Amino acid sequence: KDFSLSNEKGAHTSDSDENLERGNWSSKGDYLLSMVGYAVGLGNVWRFPYLTYQNGGGAFLIPYTLMLALAGLPLFFMECSLGQFASLGPISIWRILPLFQGVGITMVIISTFVAIYYNVIIAYALYYLFASFQKVLPWSDCFSWADEFCSKTRLVSDCNATLDGEIIHVNYSFITSNNLTCMNGTMNYKPVQFPSEQYWNKVALQRSSGLDETGTIVWYLALCLLLSWMIVGAVLFKGIKSSGKVVYFTALFPYVILLILLVRGATLEGALDGIEYYIGRQSNITKLMEAEVWKDAATQIFYSLSVAWGGLVALSSYNKFHNNCYSDAILVCVTNCLTSVFAGFAIFSILGHMAFVSERPVSEVVDSGFDLAFVAYPEALSRLPVSPLWSFLFFFMLLLLGLDSQFATIETLTTTIQDIYPEVMKKLRMPITLGVCILLFFLGLICVTQAGIYWVNLIDHFCAGWGILIAAVLEITGIVYIYGGNRFIEDIEMMIGKKSCLFWLWWRMCWFFITPVLLMAILIWSLVTFSPPTYGSVPYPTWGTAVGWCMIIFCVIWIPIVAILKIVKAEGNLCRRIVSCCRPAANWGPYLECNRGERYSHVVDPKKEHEIPTVSGFVY
Repeated sequence: KDFSLSNEKGAHTSDSDENLERGNWSSKGDYLLSMVGYAVGLGNVWRFPYLTYQNGGGAFLIPYTLMLALAGLPLFFMECSLGQFASLGPISIWRILPLFQGVGITMVIISTFVAIYYNVIIAYALYYLFASFQKVLPWSDCFSWADEFCSKTRLVSDCNATLDGEIIHVNYSFITSNNLTCMNGTMNYKPVQFPSEQYWNKVALQRSSGLDETGTIVWYLALCLLLSWMIVGAVLFKGIKSSGKVVYFTALFPYVILLILLVRGATLEGALDGIEYYIGRQSNITKLMEAEVWKDAATQIFYSLSVAWGGLVALSSYNKFHNNCYSDAILVCVTNCLTSVFAGFAIFSILGHMAFVSERPVSEVVDSGFDLAFVAYPEALSRLPVSPLWSFLFFFMLLLLGLDSQFATIETLTTTIQDIYPEVMKKLRMPITLGVCILLFFLGLICVTQAGIYWVNLIDHFCAGWGILIAAVLEITGIVYIYGGNRFIEDIEMMIGKKSCLFWLWWRMCWFFITPVLLMAILIWSLVTFSPPTYGSVPYPTWGTAVGWCMIIFCVIWIPIVAILKIVKAEGNLCRRIVSCCRPAANWGPYLECNRGERYSHVVDPKKEHEIPTVSGFVY
């Protein structure tokens, strides 16, 4: 029977695969670059440099590195091992602990929400990429769309001057008409906006006044969104077999562009000032006394490595059983963090030049998130010679950084479907993948209306926040304290070989104590310091915040629902039911019989879903 099944190979498997049912990565490089592409995303470029600058410059690298070792790496290694061991996606993997299967569902739903708005950000990058194909960049000056507040330089509103031996305070128009000179340090400036800021709000987004005013669909953004979904669908039509080849370009080329931008930036006047602000003499070691700095470091590491989204489990599930997931985890994590630091130099060197040209301090031109990617940096690039070329390179880099993270997120969804309906997926992988992309495109259309940016910000504020932290806390405590941390270590040793007690000492300390405590601390902090969403200075209506809460409740409600359902379906009194739901399912273990060895010789065929056995039915 097994033989006939393996002969019905789908497009996603090949003869060289160890696992002919699900398929494997064609090579180690495909896997590593997919993981790097998934982990390294827009946040590395638009969030990390700003956080470093804000939290004491170079000094911030101390808590950042510590949090990588204590919170990031242990979770990353755990998820990679988990996926590789059982060759299952983020929902089916919970055969390890049926009571917590809702955690997997939460991860997948949050990934779905994030996939919807992440592709909208990719659509913005596409729009700006196409807008860069012009001799004069459309945001390089105050053109017809601008209002009276638009200006490339600071405008003086009033100041002190000397007239007939007396000091007077007058409007700047009076100063110019009487050929007077402002006294140093007395000038007040008008509130002005850079052309790039007005272009972003008035032209690119056609931004409305708030979430209440939906307006119309911005047709060119909708077309860019459609194009970005077409790219994702085209790359994933054969699953990992096709995406594994594309990541050689999408994961590596951003490094080439970052290097080009850094070299160009370093040759500009004022670049050194920018870098000084980022990581140089302006570093402030006393910032490390502030709890906020440590919280920012932990949060950045946590989100930047993409742990607890389900993607790491899904991508690792296509590894061969004896792949060294330990060295992979360390390599990907270190690459991710070095990329963030490296990106900061490219960003701040050019922002330093912009501050020099516009005669402002660096602190006034630096920003993070959308304001960095679509306002501050494009403004800085528009002031360089051959600006369309630099603009094209920057937005092409954003596009690639966004796309390979998106590939992995959609692969997480298709892997989940594959684990639940393997036969259907084998025959219909292409239509199902395209169907997922089309559905998410239509769901994302609200994000390309005139109120679209408010929706993107709302989903990001609620879904990508502490829903993931809840999943991470439950994941690590469930595996370490209920399934058994030592038992999990034995599972890993089946894959990577026996290791000494000294080798596992660090991982035991992290898994059993340090990482769960840190995650709980971040979760509690996030809940205590939670503030209602705003976009810039625009507050959200009450119903908007309510929609946000509904989204996050919809994501996490499955954790208790599934736990209750599992307990109800089990047999015996309540205590026995809970105990039986805390034991691995009868079909938990390595996917292929040849990898099960003595420890898992009792495993029922993992290809079939089984109800949870009773206590007497399964004893470890």
